[in-house]
Amino acid sequence: MTLALDSAAQDLLFREARTANTFADEPVTDEQVQAIYDLVKFGPTAFNQSPLRVVLVRSDEARERLVGLMAEGNQAKTASAPLTAILAADNEFHEELPTLFPHFPQAKDVFFAERQAREQAAGLNAALQAAYFIVGIRAAGLAAGPMTGFDFAGVQKEFLDDDHTPLMVVNIGKPGEDTPFPRSPRLAYEEVITAV
Repeated sequence: MTLALDSAAQDLLFREARTANTFADEPVTDEQVQAIYDLVKFGPTAFNQSPLRVVLVRSDEARERLVGLMAEGNQAKTASAPLTAILAADNEFHEELPTLFPHFPQAKDVFFAERQAREQAAGLNAALQAAYFIVGIRAAGLAAGPMTGFDFAGVQKEFLDDDHTPLMVVNIGKPGEDTPFPRSPRLAYEEVITAV
């Protein structure tokens, strides 16, 4: 075995994990979400900038507003998921850099004084953190159903502000029994990896 992670953990995180479209009727607790975040916050980002922001949609009223902004094919599963999270990029992440990157606090002004540079960095690094978050959900024994089929401007207006850009909506919970189709193929090593 060439990986340090045991086979069961590899299955849990990757090989057996699937994007969930249905969920068991079991709640996802704040303690579970905190455990997920407390694990995945250590994933690397440029300058340790940590721009990911997560809005947990818990109330019935908020859920109803969100469902109305989802693409038609995503509405029913979002309405029935035990928990839904809106993942967004904080375009003002640079304000935290003196704390998060203390050995070079000037990075805030040297690299991120311009809004366009911040938006580009926030989008890339929050997307990295969103991927870590999905793997963290799996590490908690839960399933994730990430989606980008929604009204981005509407979600921003209803749940965020002009400084936060929505990236995806993720349904979270114990997976349901039915899987709509077999796992889709993946590219082989030789199709992806080259050496120079």
